[in-house]
Amino acid sequence: MSKREQGRVLAIQTLYQWDLRGEEFSDQADDFLSESTQDPEVYFFARELTFGTWQFREQADAWIRRAAAHWDMTRMAAVDRNVLRLAIYEMLGRTDIPARVAIDQAIELAKRFGAGESGAFVNGILDHVMREALPDLANSHGKDRADRQPQAQDPVGEHDAAADI
Repeated sequence: MSKREQGRVLAIQTLYQWDLRGEEFSDQADDFLSESTQDPEVYFFARELTFGTWQFREQADAWIRRAAAHWDMTRMAAVDRNVLRLAIYEMLGRTDIPARVAIDQAIELAKRFGAGESGAFVNGILDHVMREALPDLANSHGKDRADRQPQAQDPVGEHDAAADI
């Protein structure tokens, strides 16, 4: 497993804890991350993803609700919800991670940590988000570009994703 994959695993574990424990975990999240790995590269990547995703979660949740109109977010499995949040943050809140990589990694995380159908569920939601937010990429069969910009209006209103990072 690459260091970035290890970082994503650690980010998901931390986001899961944060989601279940609530805001009081915010003071413990960094300790959880640092105690979970000895590798500084894994730690720093996981930390960027964790705190970036947590700050971006309202926007991510709006995209999830839009794509999963018949799902109540509170009834969604916590693992699936946080895998989706992480992937949407990587797709729309960062420009250094190709969207297709974010989706592929999210599917793998969902299969690893989620229930039997989690991989397919995550794939469907993220495909919907990509088609709406990144239509040029969704319609192309070429390489994903890290310098892409979301095309669709943010579902919670005008929003500069870079401002949340």
